[in-house]
Amino acid sequence: MQQPPLDHVARIQAEWARERPDLDVSPQGVIGRLHRLAGLLTEQLCLVYRRYGLSEGEFDVLAALRRAGEPFERAPGELAARTMVTTGAMTKRIDRLERDGLVTRRRSASDGRGRVVALTQAGQDLFDQAFTEHMHNERRLLDAMSPDEAAHLEALLTSWLAHVEPPRTT
Repeated sequence: MQQPPLDHVARIQAEWARERPDLDVSPQGVIGRLHRLAGLLTEQLCLVYRRYGLSEGEFDVLAALRRAGEPFERAPGELAARTMVTTGAMTKRIDRLERDGLVTRRRSASDGRGRVVALTQAGQDLFDQAFTEHMHNERRLLDAMSPDEAAHLEALLTSWLAHVEPPRTT
């Protein structure tokens, strides 16, 4: 019976095994494949975002606002924290979304120095359409595995992430 061809990561591991037999390169089997998979999945997810004229970061901002619930608004610093970007990067995203009529900025009613970013109706409508397609796309990608495999992988990733990700302070 013929062996299936080596995937990209297995070829790299074989090269390292030849060049550095003194090192255990087995972690690349998991880390390398996760890294490659993340890149490939991101490409597939961004196809949907682009159909709606959004970047991945802009989609994340709209998602954070939509998840906030009525009235679909958050402070810029809170948005930055929830999307894990710097406030400078957040400002650029908000600028573009505001220019496109998807969000508005106003002074905070509770803190006159603070600002609030809110979804416009156009932003909510666009996001709801994009999110529906996004979830169908994620389902399509995940359907490459059986439901049991997907559940097992989710449990493994949840456990591993709990060990690697710093605990939330808020």
